[in-house]
Amino acid sequence: MESFKSGSDVLFLLMGAVMVLAMHAGFAFLEVGTVRRKNQVNALVKIICDFSVSTIAYFFIGYALAYGVSFLHDATALVDKNGYELVKFFFLLTFAAAIPAIISGGIAERARFNSQLIATFVLVAAVYPFFEGISWNSNYGMQDWLAQHFGARFHDFAGSIVVHAVGGWIALVAVLLLGPRHGRYGANGEVYAHPPSNIPFLALGAWILTVGWFGFNVMSAQSLDGVSGLVALNSLMAMAGGIIAALIAGRNDPGFIHNGPLAGLVAICAGSDVMHPVGALVTGAVAGALFVFTFTLTQNRLKIDDVLGVWPLHGLCGVWGGVAAGIFGSRALGGVGGVSLGSQIAGTLLGVAIAVIGGLIVYGVLKLVVGLRLSREEEYEGADLSIHKISSEPPYE
Repeated sequence: MESFKSGSDVLFLLMGAVMVLAMHAGFAFLEVGTVRRKNQVNALVKIICDFSVSTIAYFFIGYALAYGVSFLHDATALVDKNGYELVKFFFLLTFAAAIPAIISGGIAERARFNSQLIATFVLVAAVYPFFEGISWNSNYGMQDWLAQHFGARFHDFAGSIVVHAVGGWIALVAVLLLGPRHGRYGANGEVYAHPPSNIPFLALGAWILTVGWFGFNVMSAQSLDGVSGLVALNSLMAMAGGIIAALIAGRNDPGFIHNGPLAGLVAICAGSDVMHPVGALVTGAVAGALFVFTFTLTQNRLKIDDVLGVWPLHGLCGVWGGVAAGIFGSRALGGVGGVSLGSQIAGTLLGVAIAVIGGLIVYGVLKLVVGLRLSREEEYEGADLSIHKISSEPPYE
């Protein structure tokens, strides 16, 4: 009977891993639809190569750092419980690989390909699993300390902070160190728009991400016994709230509308298993509006050239999701309980601090040693991978 249960859990988690793997196609097409046409092929190549490098980094270093399991030394993990530990690795790898996929959208159109691959390896091997292990494996005693001082552990069911906020804040560091694309801002403060090149591709990416997100959230239970319909319904409600809020705040702009569900789903990850559906709807709506306002602020006022708005979408909406879990997860607001607002704030701030410090070290060293961005000529020609373009169409502005 135990063997059957283990086999069922393996299949359940494998389905989740494949759904989240498919989300990386969503990251790719979201970027393809947003960048200028001359960089579309480059964006596709970058995402798939980042995933491959992430696989190697997480297999040999990152997973062992986070969970203390190394397939190089623990042969029993290869066959025990129908290989459950192997599909758990696969599932969590797809989360880890989301970090460079998030960053990719922020640094698009002017970052060096080889430098980004090096950054991907280090981030997935060391920076991300360091905080992942603290949050999801209780490494270094931080969770026990939070429970002792605030009455509950830091709760992040599916990664509002662990994945999205960490990725978004690292991306902000990388974007600031790179500087804006040539021609994005004028010497006297002018803002020159680079509108999305292909709204259908952008929409396709958003839909792929949205559908895959139900694997991202629901399968975070990691077993059939732990699966919860509440997670699915809360994800749906947050998605709807994000879309409606982005529709209103973004004044019918299709780019904002298709990022609305993503903002809502980023925010609901942390508390999807403890919130009431109405709380999830509010969480998603706040996230959708937050994305629209902060994207406009960073692009037009702060002159931060974050191409896909990954810091507002993942960094800020992720932070909101971590805090929202402590608010709407409480019994007083209809939630399941077992969460503490103090722990949520502390855990969120810790995640942001690790992301910023890790990003500064990784991208700062790369900038000093090998350089981060392309030359003006390479950027103009759309060669942001430093590889030969496959497309036969000439670059244009």
